[in-house]
Amino acid sequence: MSELSGKKTYDVMIIGGGGAGLTAALYTSRAKLSTVLFEKLVPGGQIASTDLVENYPGFPEGVLGPEVAQKMEAQAARYGAEIIYEEVLELSKREGRFEIKSSAGTSYAGRAVILAMGASFRTLGVPLEKQLTGKGVSYCATCDGAFFKGKKIIAVGGGDSALQEGLFLTRFAEQVTIVHRRDALRASPILQERAKKNPKISFIWDAVVDKIEGEKSVTHVLLKNVKTGAVQKVPVDGVFIFIGHDPNSGLARGFVKLNEKGYVVTDANLAASVPGVFAAGEVREGAVRQLVSACGEGCAAALAAQAYLEGHH
Repeated sequence: MSELSGKKTYDVMIIGGGGAGLTAALYTSRAKLSTVLFEKLVPGGQIASTDLVENYPGFPEGVLGPEVAQKMEAQAARYGAEIIYEEVLELSKREGRFEIKSSAGTSYAGRAVILAMGASFRTLGVPLEKQLTGKGVSYCATCDGAFFKGKKIIAVGGGDSALQEGLFLTRFAEQVTIVHRRDALRASPILQERAKKNPKISFIWDAVVDKIEGEKSVTHVLLKNVKTGAVQKVPVDGVFIFIGHDPNSGLARGFVKLNEKGYVVTDANLAASVPGVFAAGEVREGAVRQLVSACGEGCAAALAAQAYLEGHH
């Protein structure tokens, strides 16, 4: 490591400890690049709060989300990645080096940066939503749909993702009821047509979820009509929420180019608009919201950062 203004300078600084960030740390540290990774919560990102992961290659019986997260963290650390559990508050560039200031008031310097802060599901913010997440409340049909074979599901939302995910859920569920706060969908006409033709899909209009009920798992939802105020109690086994995502890109705003929705814009090599900065996973424009793809992008970003550093001694 070199020195910059009295600080040690890492080869690579990674912001975010989900699948993308931890994979990037594994690859850069194995390449003998000094690596530091910052994570404000727990390792693994969204996967750490997922009960059972059934679509990650190599685990035919499925694997617990927290177990995957812990093993990925241990693997990166084994090869020398330094993992710091602090929030990054500021990212800047000076004297040809990147600088990070953390929530502990510490500054760090690096020659390259990988942004892997992920994205957050928009939540309803209703009672028991958080407590029953993974116990009937879900934000990902491809992750959890198979757990609801022959069950009754409510899907909340009216855009493309709500209908795409709702249609996917009909492969497993006995009934999928789409609940939308308006009396018309925002989704594309072709998706609306498919959904309305599907015998397993029904709609409840002008309604919002007022409360989710259940002890060990979801048993009911209370739906409130936004026009009349009337509340109905509906028995369900699952509540799938598809009201959008927000990229965790506030740190990068004004530093690298973001698209109109706040996602980091990259080229085919995952390079952001500032040389030496790369992005991987759900914070990046066009990313697929799956663990396996996040890991793949973490690998690609690490290799791109390595190539960049080789050309910028």
